[in-house]
Amino acid sequence: MSFTSRAIAISVCAFLFFCQAGTIYAFSLSSPEKKGIALSAGSSYDPEPTFSFLQLSLSALYDYESIWGHQAPAPLKFKLESNLGGADWSGTRLLASFNFYALYYLQALETRTIRPYIEGGVGIVYTDFQVEGQGLRVNFNPQAGIGCEWQINPATTLFGTLHAYHISNGGLDDDNRGINGVLFQVGSFF
Repeated sequence: MSFTSRAIAISVCAFLFFCQAGTIYAFSLSSPEKKGIALSAGSSYDPEPTFSFLQLSLSALYDYESIWGHQAPAPLKFKLESNLGGADWSGTRLLASFNFYALYYLQALETRTIRPYIEGGVGIVYTDFQVEGQGLRVNFNPQAGIGCEWQINPATTLFGTLHAYHISNGGLDDDNRGINGVLFQVGSFF
């Protein structure tokens, strides 16, 4: 089995384990507090040549304590996000990812209609291209960012997020040239 096949197999097993963990630890992913849809646009800045991308993002936000089964501060949430889109690398190329985050609302800065937050997490990303020295197309995708929700009315909440991201195989392959960049996301919870 090739190294890429092993990496994909490990990623699929980890995803399936996480999906089944609800049965083992008695939590449910079927009832998020919020569901969201967004458009994510970003660009790499290292290495050269850089690339830009556009993705459709779907997310679900959960109470952190109900997922992990231990006490957590009320403003701490758990977010799952899937992304699908394209990157402008020698033409339009596929870029897909699945990420999970810890999201923390900054209650001291909240107003009646605005809720700022910070978030950080990691995921798995597939790129239908490789930068020189990258090694794999399936990689880890740590991210950290700041964001804000705007409650327009009781039924409509918009959000915007700015993330720094890194794409790397984490040393699973000898060729491990990472990609660094930023992305901006705008969307709505429903």
